[in-house]
Amino acid sequence: MFSLLTTKIGRLRLIGILEGISLLVLIGIAVPLKHALDEPLLVRIMGPVHGLLFLMFVINTLSVGIDYRWKFSTTTWKVLVACLIPFGTFYIDRRILSKITPR
Repeated sequence: MFSLLTTKIGRLRLIGILEGISLLVLIGIAVPLKHALDEPLLVRIMGPVHGLLFLMFVINTLSVGIDYRWKFSTTTWKVLVACLIPFGTFYIDRRILSKITPR
């Protein structure tokens, strides 16, 4: 658990998990509340939070990709696309990121 904070790959994994949760909360809870109950408060809160986590995930993915010398055509693009798909960051964490030895 401590390596999630001390290594670049660990931080990327942590940000990916947080980004995935924020996306699910946004599209699974906040948006339905906004439209069904006319309650936009959670969207106003989660929208910027998710946006910030999304940007952090993209920037960290590119940084880790450079440091670990990932080929864009085989690894980096998969990790980047994962943050656009619900549950994508969880899948990528299990299939790719968890198998990388931290430096």
